[in-house]
Amino acid sequence: MAVSTNIGMLTLAAASLLLLEPAVAQRGGTGTPAPPSTGGGTQPGGTTGRGPGQGNTTSPNNTGNQPNNNNPTPNRPIYLTGRVMTDDGSALPLNVNIERLCGGLPHIEGHTDSKGYFSIELGANNVDALQDASTSGIGDFGQPGLASGAGGFGNGGGFGNSGGINPRSLAGCELRAATPGFMSQSIELTNRQPMDNPDVGTILLHRIAGTEGSTVSGTTLNAPKNAKKALQKGLELEKKKKLDQAEASFQQAVDAYPRYAEAWFQLGRLQAAQGQSEPARKSFDEAIRADSKYVPPYIEISFLELQAQHWQQLADVSEKAVRLDPFSFPQAFFFNAVANYNLKHPDIAEQSARRAQKLDTRHSMPQVSHLLGVILADRHDYAGAAEQMRDYLRLAPQAKDAAAVRSQLEAFEKESAGAQ
Repeated sequence: MAVSTNIGMLTLAAASLLLLEPAVAQRGGTGTPAPPSTGGGTQPGGTTGRGPGQGNTTSPNNTGNQPNNNNPTPNRPIYLTGRVMTDDGSALPLNVNIERLCGGLPHIEGHTDSKGYFSIELGANNVDALQDASTSGIGDFGQPGLASGAGGFGNGGGFGNSGGINPRSLAGCELRAATPGFMSQSIELTNRQPMDNPDVGTILLHRIAGTEGSTVSGTTLNAPKNAKKALQKGLELEKKKKLDQAEASFQQAVDAYPRYAEAWFQLGRLQAAQGQSEPARKSFDEAIRADSKYVPPYIEISFLELQAQHWQQLADVSEKAVRLDPFSFPQAFFFNAVANYNLKHPDIAEQSARRAQKLDTRHSMPQVSHLLGVILADRHDYAGAAEQMRDYLRLAPQAKDAAAVRSQLEAFEKESAGAQ
């Protein structure tokens, strides 16, 4: 007897703003909605000298800012400064994320400035609210879910606090830079103490080759000084939550240089974050018109199409994104999987979902496991569906639809046992 998935068409009514990530980390493709890693991905912000994104393998239950009633060491502020540069001397993307990675789980601690310098306090809630749904992920929607009739796909959890950090919690942790299209060197944080020299030196980024698209627009190099200054001012105003002034600065940048793809993108990203879907889409279109190989605007348009449930448009734009860059944006494969599932193309949907799952080594999209579970259940592969649902519940135990997914899991397990 076939088991109904009771999910129906995959939809997304709304999403909490994370700025991706991963994804994708901050929203804006520098960076953002967590599937199990199958290894070998070319995830942004990987570690030079080993497989990208592998980090350390310590269990997340034993690292990070976990409470320890038996540990008398008090929380203390730990400040770090340094600089991020590319190993080939090329231009550095704006606002590279600085991440602390503990037990394979990333937490954004801050961003670089226009010259690549950063100054952070570990564990402080000092990251801008407009984080990327495309890069740190789509993971924490917390809104009506990806599946109609189901709750959101939030993954809960977080490392931030406002009272310093316990040095013992840094065991097995690393500091790295993260931006799509690059792998990063890592700096060991184990044994880091509050009175240590805060200067960690330079973190080098290595560009991932073999992609037609780019995470950094070539038009940026040609932008006049006043346009670049307006863009940077807008980013600084956005961090201070002065969104109207930030939008005006981004507009000033594109007025000064109409082919400034990065400025159009930042303008559209801010407009989208404020619910201005139509102006945002026009800004992203302008960014693509200025530089058709600049990938982040395609990711943001995909997000808008997902919200609007325009499945064919979502399939088209996400396909374009993965053709331009098949490595740096696992969320593009996820978007493509959702679109093709709703378009009744299950083979393509499964292929894209598995690709997203392989590339998302940061575990930022639990929804991929859920989607794969639904696809496999539709094919009566209940053992495979149950495995994916277990992964989803392991990665997002506090998701709003967790109870419904557990019921589905029980049904799949019964069907699988009966078949055997």
